[in-house]
Amino acid sequence: MTTTPETPAAPLVDLQRLFVAIRRRKRFWLATALLGLIVGAVLAVVLPAPPTAVAKVIVVHQDDSPTDSGTLMRTDVAVLQTTQIAAAALKKLGSTDSPDDFMKNYAGLGLTNNVLQITVKAKTNEDAVARAQALAETFIADHVKRSQAAAAAQSQAILDQRKNAQDELGKVEQQIVDEEGKGRQASQPTLESLYSRRAALTAQISDFTSRAQQAGIGSPQVAAGTQIVDAARVLPKAFLKTTATNAGIGFALGLALGLALVAIGAVSRDKPVLRREISAHLGASVIAQLPSKLRGPARLWRRSRAVSERRRVATTLVRLIKQDPRSVSLLELGAPKVAAALSLDIVAELATEGDASVVDDLPGEDVRKLVTETKSDVSVVGAVDPAAKPEERRVGVGTVSPGTAWTDLEHLGKETVLVVKAGHANTLWLHTVARQLADQEIPVLGIVLVDPDPRDKSDGTLWDGLHTALRGRGRKAAAPAPAEREDRMDELVARVAERVARTEAPTRRFSPVRPVLPPALTTPRPPASPLPPPGSVSVPDHLNAPTKKFAPVKPPKRPTPFKRDHGEPSHKGDLDADLEPEKSAEVS
Repeated sequence: MTTTPETPAAPLVDLQRLFVAIRRRKRFWLATALLGLIVGAVLAVVLPAPPTAVAKVIVVHQDDSPTDSGTLMRTDVAVLQTTQIAAAALKKLGSTDSPDDFMKNYAGLGLTNNVLQITVKAKTNEDAVARAQALAETFIADHVKRSQAAAAAQSQAILDQRKNAQDELGKVEQQIVDEEGKGRQASQPTLESLYSRRAALTAQISDFTSRAQQAGIGSPQVAAGTQIVDAARVLPKAFLKTTATNAGIGFALGLALGLALVAIGAVSRDKPVLRREISAHLGASVIAQLPSKLRGPARLWRRSRAVSERRRVATTLVRLIKQDPRSVSLLELGAPKVAAALSLDIVAELATEGDASVVDDLPGEDVRKLVTETKSDVSVVGAVDPAAKPEERRVGVGTVSPGTAWTDLEHLGKETVLVVKAGHANTLWLHTVARQLADQEIPVLGIVLVDPDPRDKSDGTLWDGLHTALRGRGRKAAAPAPAEREDRMDELVARVAERVARTEAPTRRFSPVRPVLPPALTTPRPPASPLPPPGSVSVPDHLNAPTKKFAPVKPPKRPTPFKRDHGEPSHKGDLDADLEPEKSAEVS
C-alpha cells in the first residue's frame, strides 16, 4: 500500500485497536478464565492428591560453619536424588520397583542449613510412611558412612605421613651413632645438624599423632548428630486448600490463554472496530450509532433507552429521505435485526404523511418476523412484488454480506444507508462493499454504526470530499441533464447571434488617411498633363478630398444570462432586456 506525505504509514501493530479488540472480546477471555477455574476445581475432585508422607532429618556436617550459605544442604538434597540412595531404600523395603520411577515420587527440601525434609508419595498411606522412613534411614546411613570414610581416609593419610617421619628419624639416629663412633675424628658441625634434624622429626611425629587422633574423633560426632528428628507421618488432606489452589491455577492459565487468543485474532483477522477506520474503508461518514441487541438482565432496564436511541436515529434518516424524491435503502452488514427494526421506525414516520412500505430483501426475512412479533401496522412487501405507486414511498432493506446479488441492490433504492456492526467484517470485505456500490452508482449517504466501542473517541467523519454523506447530497440535486443543457446553450447562442445581426449597422468603407506634411517637406510634383494618357483611369474628385475623422464604432455587449439557484437561465424577456446593445456614436 503506497502512502503519501499527508497520510502517515499505518503501524505494524495498532495498540489502540488491540486494546479495543481485547475489551470488546471480554466475554471470550472471561469465559476461558471461568472454564479454567472449573476444570481446576474438577481435577481436584476427580484426581485427588495421592497419599503423602513427610520425614525430617537433622544433618550434621563435619565442615559446617555459621557462614555457610546452604551449599552443604543443597549437596545433601542432590545426593538424596540419586539412584544409589533410591536403590538402597527399595532394597531395604524389599520392593522391585525401578529406582528411576521411585525417584519421581519423592523429593528433598532443605528447610535450614542442617534440617532436611523428605516428601514421599505412594498409593497408600502405609506405603508412603514406610518409604519415607526407609529413605530417611538410608540417607542417614549413607551420610554417616561417607563421613566415616572421609575421617578414616584423613587419619590414614596422617598416619602414613607419621610413618615416613619415623623412618626418616631412624636414619638420622643411625647417622648420629656412626658419627659418635668416630670419637675425636667426628665433625662437630655435622653432629649439630643431625641433632637439629632429629629434634624436628620428633616434633613432627608428635604433631601427626595428635592430628590422627582428632580426625578419628570427628566421625562419631557426625554419626551421633545425624538422625531423624521427625518420624515419617502422613500429611492430612486439605481438600478445600487443594481445590482452591487448583482452581486458582486453572483460572490464571485460562485467563492467559484467552487473552493470548484474542490478541492474536485481533492482529491476524484485521477487523476494524474504530469509527475512523470503518469510515475510511467504506468511503462514507458515520452519521449515527446504535447499541447492539441487549443480552442478559440488561434487557429489563435498558430496553426503553435502546428503543429511544433507535427512534432518534430513524428521525434523522427520515429527514434525509424527505430531502430527495429518490428512494433510499438500508443495507446491513452484520446487524440484520437492527436494520429491520430501524426500517420499521422509518416507515412508521413516513406513513404519517402518505403511503409508505418496507421492501424486505433480507435472507432471513427479519422484517416480516419483527412485524409479526411486534404486531406492527407497517406494510411489508417483497422484492418480487409489483412496483410502488407514484405517491408511495418505499424503503428497501437488504444486505451486503458475502453472497449478495450486487445487481439487485439498485432496485431497493437509488441511495443507501449502511448499517454496519463494528468488528464484524474485515478490511478486504469493507473495500469490496465500497467498490461494488460505486460500480452500481449507489451513493452512500452515511453509516449507522452498530455496537460501537463506548471508549472510542475517534472521528468517523470524512472531510476530504463532497461525495460522502450529507454534504454531497445537495450537489446531486443539481442542474438539468447534460443533453438539455446543451440544447439550451445552442438556442441561446442562436438568439444572441440573431439579435446582434439585427442591431448592428452595416460597415462603411473609407479611403485611407494620408498624412499632411508641412510645405518645407513637401516634394514638388510634376505639372499635370493636360490630357491623361490613353487607357488610363481618371481619379474622381471626392477621393482627393481631405480625410474626415469619425468616432469609433463600439461593439455590442455580450449577453450575460442570469442564473437561477440551480444554474438555469432567466426568462426570455429578461434575457432580451439584458442583450440590448448600446447605440453607436454618431459620426462627427
